[in-house]
Amino acid sequence: MAVAALPRTMDALSRRAAMLRDSLRRSQGNTDGMVAILGSFDHRLSALEAAMRPTQVRTHAIRTAHENIDKTIKAADGILSQFDLARRAEATILRGPHEDLEGYLEAVDVLKGIVRFFSSNKNFKSSETILNHVNNLLAKSTLKIEEEFKQLMSTYSKPIEPDRLFDCLPKSLRPTKGDNEADGGSHPSKGLETAIYRTPTLVPPRVLPLMNDIAQQLVQAGNQQSCYKIYRDSRASALEVSLRKLGVEKLSKDDVQKMQWEALEAKIGNWIHFMRIAVKLLLAGERKICDQIFDGVNFNSGHCFAELTANSVITLFSFGDAVAKSKRSPEKLFVLLDMYEVMRELQPEIDEIFEGKPCTEMREAAASLTKRLAQTAQETFTDFEEAVEKDASKTIVQDGTVHPLTSYVINYVKFLFDYQSTLKLLFQEFDNSTEAESQLAAVTTRIMQALQNNLDGKSKQYKDPALTYLFLMNNIHYMVRSVRRSEAKDILGDDWIQRHRRIVQQNANQYKRVAWAKILQTLSVQGAGSTGDLSSSGVSRATIKERFKSFNMQFEELHAKQSQWIVPDQELRESLRLAVAEVLLPAYRSFIKRFGNLVENNKNPQKYVRYSPEAVDQLLGQFFEGQQWAEQKR
Repeated sequence: MAVAALPRTMDALSRRAAMLRDSLRRSQGNTDGMVAILGSFDHRLSALEAAMRPTQVRTHAIRTAHENIDKTIKAADGILSQFDLARRAEATILRGPHEDLEGYLEAVDVLKGIVRFFSSNKNFKSSETILNHVNNLLAKSTLKIEEEFKQLMSTYSKPIEPDRLFDCLPKSLRPTKGDNEADGGSHPSKGLETAIYRTPTLVPPRVLPLMNDIAQQLVQAGNQQSCYKIYRDSRASALEVSLRKLGVEKLSKDDVQKMQWEALEAKIGNWIHFMRIAVKLLLAGERKICDQIFDGVNFNSGHCFAELTANSVITLFSFGDAVAKSKRSPEKLFVLLDMYEVMRELQPEIDEIFEGKPCTEMREAAASLTKRLAQTAQETFTDFEEAVEKDASKTIVQDGTVHPLTSYVINYVKFLFDYQSTLKLLFQEFDNSTEAESQLAAVTTRIMQALQNNLDGKSKQYKDPALTYLFLMNNIHYMVRSVRRSEAKDILGDDWIQRHRRIVQQNANQYKRVAWAKILQTLSVQGAGSTGDLSSSGVSRATIKERFKSFNMQFEELHAKQSQWIVPDQELRESLRLAVAEVLLPAYRSFIKRFGNLVENNKNPQKYVRYSPEAVDQLLGQFFEGQQWAEQKR
């Protein structure tokens, strides 16, 4: 059955293939027809395009012509406007800058714009002629601007009177009426760091923008050197004269060395005051206007500022340098510390004012002066310590009171503690490894020990041993009392105070032993015999009489001598009298009570018992009063 059906299937497939071939032939015919139609359209369009091309060319030419005409008209208008601008600017330039400086500078800018315009339009046949004319005008304007800059700098570079500067100071530093100088050198200067200083107006603010514009014009015209010289010379002169009017003068080491101390001290006080005015007011003001006038200008303002301030800074620093290099002496220490302190105070401002590489020399000069003052102050410390220990003055205080050297050294140490913060900074300049407070304590201890060593030597000059001990007692007590009442107490410590109080007591005990041992021996019972012996022995009675006479004589000698001696401290004086009375009066009362009856029946008993115990006590109250008692007695 499968074989019988195969022919039918083949016939069906053949019919379908025939139908497909017929369909393809019809599609090919349609395609060929469409191609022919489209080819006809292409031919027609090409013909139309060829017909329109001449019209398109004429239209483009007309449009281009119009565009060129517009451009030419615009270029002509631009050129004519430049000619008009040049004519008006020329009139302004020829009039000069005196009447209207701002208008003049605007005219210069207009001329520069014209130069730029024609420089970029050199195909205009007259461009070179107009460029030459405008450049000649600019050259004339530069000379006139330079002259105007010179005139302005001269007008507004006047020295500042001292009164104007004083008005810019904090009230605490302004001079009072009748004073020539403000109190700038007195110590301490605490709180000055926060005081308000008002920078003076060196140039009116309204003029600064004009000066800036002129500087810009001069630099752009290639006249940097003229601008530099005019500004430097004008401002340098004003600054130097301002300082001279204030009282600043250049002094050498020899000048300083020849001065009397009072004159030098006054000049140092003034210098400290002048330094603050110079740095905080004048130099700060100069830096400010220099930065404003040359703001945005391609100009080496740092070098210019360094040069205009150089002479003034050298003059200011020369005095400090001369003092630091002059012969050292103890009284100079405190003014050296004042000078060092003000340099430390001003150093940050000096660094800010003289910032930048061109001003390196100024910053280094200030730092060097600060270091030199610190070095001299430290060396003066060492000198003072040695001078105290080696002081060989032959002056003997006859009354055993506090020696002038003691009061001088103690006052010196007290003053030092007014400078604690400054001293700590000074010590750190040379030794960062040790705490500043420890260094201050070590220095103070050495000075006090040097004084004590010297006093020990001076005490040996007395022939009377009792006065030796009284002298040491007075002087060491003065040291202890002064330390206890000052800031030195915190530095030297309680141990130092307690140790030296014991030394005071030891000397008081030694005085009492040496001065009163002999008279107490006279009142001693030993060797005077017993009461029974005395009643039966004329020799023993005679011995007692001699004892009374001896007591009277010794006490009168002691009174005559020791009422001239001085114990200046009232508490110590009363304490010492009490200590003497506590040993003398009981012994005297006991002696009178025991042996007084042996002389009472004599013809002249007051010859022997000349003083009652109460009278002795009263006379002891006159001891250690010095000249006061002597004058009362006279």
